[in-house]
Amino acid sequence: MTDFICSVCGKRLTEETGSLKCGSGHCFDISRKGTVNLLVSNKANHGDDKRMVNARKAFMEKGYYELLHKKIRETTAGYASQNCTILDCGCGECSYTADISRYLLSRNINAEIIGIDVSKNAINAGASLQAGIRLAVASVFAIPLPENSCDIVLALFSPFSGKEYLRVLKDGGIYITAFPLEDHLFELKQAVYDEPYRNKVSPLEIEGFELAEYSECRFKAELSSNEDIISLFEMTPYCYKTSKSDRDKLNNIDRMTVSAEFGIAVYKKS
Repeated sequence: MTDFICSVCGKRLTEETGSLKCGSGHCFDISRKGTVNLLVSNKANHGDDKRMVNARKAFMEKGYYELLHKKIRETTAGYASQNCTILDCGCGECSYTADISRYLLSRNINAEIIGIDVSKNAINAGASLQAGIRLAVASVFAIPLPENSCDIVLALFSPFSGKEYLRVLKDGGIYITAFPLEDHLFELKQAVYDEPYRNKVSPLEIEGFELAEYSECRFKAELSSNEDIISLFEMTPYCYKTSKSDRDKLNNIDRMTVSAEFGIAVYKKS
């Protein structure tokens, strides 16, 4: 099992009586759910709040994004080897992470799967899935794992932290990312904004990595209730950047067809 490292001094952490401790004496309590908070910050709340986490959980449970889940789990399995270590950076409530974990087990591939996210709310939600994932509240910009400890790093709709991904990946390790394409959820934006905008998509070239595979997943999601439409909106960053008057435009819409468009890129550490 891969040890976490101390977010204060970088030394390896070992478990002692319900806590993780390093040689310098820094101590991090393990929660009743088995998670650990390795963030070092005076800020009370980080990342997604309960509203966003619950909205994403509710939406994902309806299966609207099943085609994307299938694409991500099959892509990951294609690069996973027996007893490999997989790190999901910005794992959120672990809908993708848990799906990958269960899919690998169904294929008799044993893997150590670790998820980190700055949101304690998201990590707690992920722990409730009981999918055999080790979870920590931590930043993708200070990954609490040793150098060369991971075979695969996932970053699905999360911030890019190239230097940290290169640090924790083994030589020849795999980095898998998913991101929204230009017209993703454009119909939802049309319903909310007077001047809807398209997403900006970054170039595929990344320093330190070689692009091994690129594919796209495009489909129409037929949202069948106002509850699901609101959940979709509240699980996106748009929700907190939108005025109440614009958000309220969704209140009387009971059905909506939205474009779900994603890019999935696989890179090899060069």
